[in-house]
Amino acid sequence: MTRQTWMLLAVAALVALPLLRGGEFGGADGQAAAHIEESNPDFTPWATPLWKPPSGEVEGLFFTLQAVLGALVIGYAIGRRHERAKAERSE
Repeated sequence: MTRQTWMLLAVAALVALPLLRGGEFGGADGQAAAHIEESNPDFTPWATPLWKPPSGEVEGLFFTLQAVLGALVIGYAIGRRHERAKAERSE
């Protein structure tokens, strides 16, 4: 097996294992807020959101768009570096 095959299998396992365990995916923000409220009931937040999405689906959409944008930027940077190295090798 090639190195790429092993890497693909490792990534697939990292994605599949949590799904097979049946774990629920919860955000760390909610857990942190619950812990703060539990440990200090007099706590008042010093900032509030400018806009709250009307539903969880819209919030999920924005999160997905953010992830796609980040993946595009990272993919562009990796591709540009790869092509630059390829051009330097051919010179």
